[in-house]
Amino acid sequence: MILISKTPFRISFFGGGTDYPDWYLREGGAVLSTSIDKYCYITARYLPPFFPHPYRIVWSHIENVSTIPEILHPAVRDGLRMMGFAGDGGVEIHHQGDLPARTGMGSSSAFANGLLLALSALKGRAFEKSDLYLKSIELEQKWLKDNVGSQDQVATALGGFNVIRFGCDGGISATPVDAPRRHLAELNDRLLLVFSGANRLGSRIAGEVISKLHDRAGVLRHMREMVDEGAALLRAGHLDDFGRLLHETWQLKRSISSAVSSPALDDIYETALRHGALGGKLLGAGGAGFMLFYVPREHQAAVIDALRLLHVPFRFENKGARLIQNDDQGDFFAPRVEPSVKEMVL
Repeated sequence: MILISKTPFRISFFGGGTDYPDWYLREGGAVLSTSIDKYCYITARYLPPFFPHPYRIVWSHIENVSTIPEILHPAVRDGLRMMGFAGDGGVEIHHQGDLPARTGMGSSSAFANGLLLALSALKGRAFEKSDLYLKSIELEQKWLKDNVGSQDQVATALGGFNVIRFGCDGGISATPVDAPRRHLAELNDRLLLVFSGANRLGSRIAGEVISKLHDRAGVLRHMREMVDEGAALLRAGHLDDFGRLLHETWQLKRSISSAVSSPALDDIYETALRHGALGGKLLGAGGAGFMLFYVPREHQAAVIDALRLLHVPFRFENKGARLIQNDDQGDFFAPRVEPSVKEMVL
């Protein structure tokens, strides 16, 4: 049985920073975000027994190892442990992505969701999407001990345009934004996604940001309030004001830590504003990666030409993490009989 999971990347508009447990378990948090039609793909199968190594992991490296502790990829190593694969026989896992890792698009959480979804299906179990993102949060925050928030796991598991709320009791809820479709389509048409040409270790930058969260409590509270303000602007169709609010939230985010931006990124941002953008932000924890700009359509060509960066067209999506293939060939190599994945309801 060969399984392929398909998990979208995400764009976060407002509230980033309030999704760190260090913050929301004391103050509560909220994020406004959407998934987009760029994806992380995880292929998984039980490895037939005549291969010399029982574990084969293909990512930016090709790993052929004899035991799970030997696996270099930390999420795969701990994901297999968490899902109880030790002693179950060989497993082969391949990763492919439409966008590079460590660029602010929620790639680590998309990988975690896709990995756990595929591994669970190999064992003949289905995840409710709320269970999936909770398991991914557990993998990233408790097993891997990464400095990550809790928004990306939710956004990439559920898909769609949502307000995600984080309670002081640890509860997480997501509500689709009830804006007319035409408003969301018009917003999509006015957003430009560009690649700054670099990536960064988001966990390190996030660690610096986390250490300063409670020193910037007023800023974080204001950023959390922008979530409901942004959703209200979408419902009303006040899209240019939504773009200007992006500018305001970027200025607030930059004030949290000097690690969030850089002179090169500031120059990119100012260039976009001079040529017609109303606002924008760097996506993710900061430091490098993708930048998002709100640009009226009549100015988009000028902004793209002035920036001279890779422009990545995209559309919003609303399906979230899912399985896209179940190939039943070779099932006799599996250590147990599993139900068809086609029968699972996610």
